[in-house]
Formats: sequence, structure tokens, C-alpha cells
Amino acid sequence: MTEPRDHPFVSAVKPLVDAMGAQVIAPAEAGDDDVVLAWEGEDVLAVRLPQLADSLDHILAALERKYGRPLAELDRKSKQEVVRLLEARGAFAVRHGVETVASAIGVSRFTVYNYLNRDNSTTKSE
Repeated sequence: MTEPRDHPFVSAVKPLVDAMGAQVIAPAEAGDDDVVLAWEGEDVLAVRLPQLADSLDHILAALERKYGRPLAELDRKSKQEVVRLLEARGAFAVRHGVETVASAIGVSRFTVYNYLNRDNSTTKSE
């Protein structure tokens, strides 16, 4: 029998699991909050989802990789784009999300709120 980590289904879902900041575990190790995935009726892997706060850190790290440098070093326009992307991903629904983002992009909470309000007022006027 193929080892779970060698199963083609694991290879197929691994990029998605990594993008979410989740972890692949053996189905036998799955807890109540884990998601067990089956292939042709056989449990192949389980996915342990990250805590919301960890997800935000993972998203911020992914954005740093995308931009190729620390987010605090970006220009104002790029920081505004980062805030828009994070808002679309629900980053500000997480407790202390605004503070975490402000710290990551090197601005004050007030500035993050201004970026959010500017985007909302632009959307409403269109």
C-alpha cells in the first residue's frame, strides 16, 4: 500500500493546505476539529486548520514573499493595496487584526483605518 504522504491526492491538495497555513496529518491522528479527506472511500489524510491569529501571520508572511521584502518597506500605494487584500481575506475580523497589520506594514492603526475608509468611500461613490 502507498504511504499517505506518497499518495497522489496528498500531492494534489498540499499546495492548498500550505496556502492556508494548515498542516497535513495522518487520519488516525485527526481530532474533532481536523478535516479528514478520503480518496475512493479510503481516508488518506487529515488537515489541521490553523488558528485565526496564526492565519493572519501566515497571510502577512505570504504577502512579504509576494512583494519580495518586508511590508514596512513598501511605498504608500503598495501598503494601501496590502490593506485592501487583507480586508478581502477577512484579516480585520480577527481580534487585534488592525493592530497586527499596522505593525507589519509599519504604520499606525489610524493609518490602517484611513486606508480602509478611503477604500470604502471610493467604492460607495462609484
